[in-house]
Amino acid sequence: MIKTLIFDFGDVFINLDKSGAMKNVLDLFEIETLSEDLIAINTLYEQGLIATEEFLEFYQDNFPNLSEKDIIDAWNYILKDFPKNRLEFLQQLAKEKKYKLILLSNTNELHINWIKDQVLFYDDFKACFDAFYLSHEIQLRKPNTNIYEFVLAENKLIPKECLFIDDTKENTESAEKLGIHTWNIDETSEDIINLFKIKKDLF
Repeated sequence: MIKTLIFDFGDVFINLDKSGAMKNVLDLFEIETLSEDLIAINTLYEQGLIATEEFLEFYQDNFPNLSEKDIIDAWNYILKDFPKNRLEFLQQLAKEKKYKLILLSNTNELHINWIKDQVLFYDDFKACFDAFYLSHEIQLRKPNTNIYEFVLAENKLIPKECLFIDDTKENTESAEKLGIHTWNIDETSEDIINLFKIKKDLF
């Protein structure tokens, strides 16, 4: 029986434009693909292993024709709207207190600051959770299995009693190796508000 629901953030609650953001970055930086160096620095930043100042300095050193604002705007381009009905769904879950609710997101400081500024109900959203983990704060990152082990240990959870919802297949596959139930949500055709219809076999 499922006792704990572990949610990703992007494309589960807040909508993302991954393809649009990538096209925007490649056009802005006038490159064809992201180099290994850029991918590495992005990963370090998302895991909280370098500070925002160092991250921005790296990009300005590599793309001196761009301002700090250009870089921040490009970085945050991926973040879109947060449908209110998803908040209401979560608030109802929190009110019922039937499940422990946990957020587990690969999120960096620039993104979460943008969300805090743009999503007027961010505090209400965060208040729904029993635990709220952002990769840059805990210095762990999906799909590495140690991030799931951390959440299980911190909250004294039994894997088979947990359901983890994430839009990235690599992340759900990693969680499954530990015995956690998963839903690799397809954001193009599925919505978190339909959780109990789509995954009714688990409840």
